[in-house]
Amino acid sequence: KGLLRAAAKQILLVEDDGDIASLLRLHLEDEGYVITHEVDGAKALLLLEQAQWDAVILDLMLPHVDGLEICRRIRQLTRYLPIIIISARSSETDRITGLETGADDYLAKPFSVQELIARIKALFRRQQAMGQAQTNGQICAHGLALDPLLRSVHLNGKEVVLTPREFELLYFFARHPGEVFSRLALLEQVWGYQHEGYEHTVNTHINRLRIKIEKDAAEPEIIRTVWGKGYKFAELTYDAAV
Repeated sequence: KGLLRAAAKQILLVEDDGDIASLLRLHLEDEGYVITHEVDGAKALLLLEQAQWDAVILDLMLPHVDGLEICRRIRQLTRYLPIIIISARSSETDRITGLETGADDYLAKPFSVQELIARIKALFRRQQAMGQAQTNGQICAHGLALDPLLRSVHLNGKEVVLTPREFELLYFFARHPGEVFSRLALLEQVWGYQHEGYEHTVNTHINRLRIKIEKDAAEPEIIRTVWGKGYKFAELTYDAAV
């Protein structure tokens, strides 16, 4: 049991609603995760400094320090730490703000506990895949330099700021130059779950990626649309460096 306990994922749950926190803790512990719950934003920041966490589940409206500020602080850390935001703020603008601030995923309340669990599992699967990909080193193509260890992207020597999901999407494309992926396939490979209702999310992320890396987002040369089939990362001038 000690070995199993040591291998269990340590999750910091930052939520000031006691009923929601108790429910989530019950279900997450049933899944084998070790949950530490904190209601106060300032105290959560102290906990982040005091221990090594595997993920953070983060409400936005918290006492003393709000969730977005905590998210910003986490992204300033050297070590990458996955973040899932859970919030009553459900508008598209709130969701985009959360993701742009550095969250890996965003669930609007009320949500299904089982969906949260599915997204946590998908998040850990993606993290494991990214860890395995790190052995392949940087990828350089079309003026882009992608570093999976630092999760950094440079375009012609200039840093490009991407959200965690944008990076994972771009890195996935770059690892499979010339291959065509449907939106559902990208959801399964990059998001880790496959729901037809989320297909528009893929379009949104690709559009935002194009704005950040293409010379002309309206005439993309790197992430190309294959009409009726999906998207592909252009294979021309592709090169991988270890």
